[in-house]
Amino acid sequence: MSYRILATVVAATTLTGPVGAENRIDGQSPLAPELSNYGEKPVGVRQIDFVNKDEIDILAVDPSGDRPESLPRYDRPLSVEMWYPAAEGSDGDTSLKAYLRDGTTEVTLEGRAIRDAAPAASETPYPLLILSHGYPGNRFLMSHLGENLASKGYVVASIDHTDSTYRDQAAFASTLVNRPLDQRFVLDEMAKLNRDAESDFAGMIDADNTGVIGYSMGGYGAVINAGAGVTEAAAGFAPQGTLAIHQAGSDSHEALDDPRIKTAAAIGPWGMNAGFWDAEGLEGIDMPMLFLAGSDDATSLYEDGIRAIWEGAVNVDRTLVTFEGGGHSVAAPMPAPEEAYYFNDALGFDVSAHYNDPVWDQVRSNNIAQHFLTAWMNLELKGDNSMSRYLDLPELGDLGNWAGFDAGEAQGLRYEILSAGEVSAAIPLPASIWLMGLGLAGLGAMRSRRRDV
Repeated sequence: MSYRILATVVAATTLTGPVGAENRIDGQSPLAPELSNYGEKPVGVRQIDFVNKDEIDILAVDPSGDRPESLPRYDRPLSVEMWYPAAEGSDGDTSLKAYLRDGTTEVTLEGRAIRDAAPAASETPYPLLILSHGYPGNRFLMSHLGENLASKGYVVASIDHTDSTYRDQAAFASTLVNRPLDQRFVLDEMAKLNRDAESDFAGMIDADNTGVIGYSMGGYGAVINAGAGVTEAAAGFAPQGTLAIHQAGSDSHEALDDPRIKTAAAIGPWGMNAGFWDAEGLEGIDMPMLFLAGSDDATSLYEDGIRAIWEGAVNVDRTLVTFEGGGHSVAAPMPAPEEAYYFNDALGFDVSAHYNDPVWDQVRSNNIAQHFLTAWMNLELKGDNSMSRYLDLPELGDLGNWAGFDAGEAQGLRYEILSAGEVSAAIPLPASIWLMGLGLAGLGAMRSRRRDV
């Protein structure tokens, strides 16, 4: 207990900083591992607005009575923040405007990416990474990953998921249905951008070589796009059977399979804790996956949540990085902007708690995520076998011999690998049992406590 109190004090001191400090997203802790360092490429950033036409309007679906012949439809807007390698010598504005968790306070973030910089000239396209935030969140929540990975030769598309942002948070059912669809749609649009001869990014984006990185509900979407189908019982969590499109074994779920997605990484993925998957659904995962989790995650849960997903993906090689004592915010959100350090009466909590972990320094945990995601994506998407040394580690970080970490700097981390066909533990109770206990009222209670997912 004394260690956690000390860690909390150190984290708060580090992250709050002096009054008037910049809200930087590019922080590098003195304890940062090797591959968290920025790459050699300058980075540009640009907002792109897409519209997914003629989608089911989940918010307008009447949940009562029999399912009608046709459901209400609308054109679904999706804004994307795109980070990309920029032309040498690029110069300009490096700030980002973003809203806080309270949905009303706009703040200025500072990074290294140059707004609307000319893209780098390259004879070979860059692999595509899709970033997907939690519920609620926004496209800037993991901006530290966006520009860090772009500096290493990736195009990164971070999505504002409609009905799931700080500004427009709406019924959870919309997020459940739309999250994997949004990820797929943005992949399609980025591929079109690459093919468009009139685009600044023509020939720059290798959409056939894509990785999805999701946090919390973004991780839920990543797990579905990796091949996992939800249970029949879970499909009842959205009106008029609209979530059944993601049900394991359904034609619609099989149709979601996309060979362009080569790998996925899930940070604190939500879903197993609420019975959305069982052994059959997780067996559908058909690509290598990286999981990052806090052992004390009270939102997605650890043993009966994130770890159970990792264990259940029995048909693929998969890795789990655990932050001992870490909670749901570890390794994904940017450090809390200074304006977030206040208690919001409407939300019922200090807004900074949405961003910061109470045990792990947020800059350091972000650096660790940058390190492992760099190694993982370089290996899986670029075929860089030199990355294997960073991904073949003893289980406990306190042994002091993790590649990329100085002696003692991996303490508190656990690293586990399961190969395809390997099972380390039984999966928790079947989803039907989970949902009988949880029920729709349980989901409503979870939302009423304003727990962010």
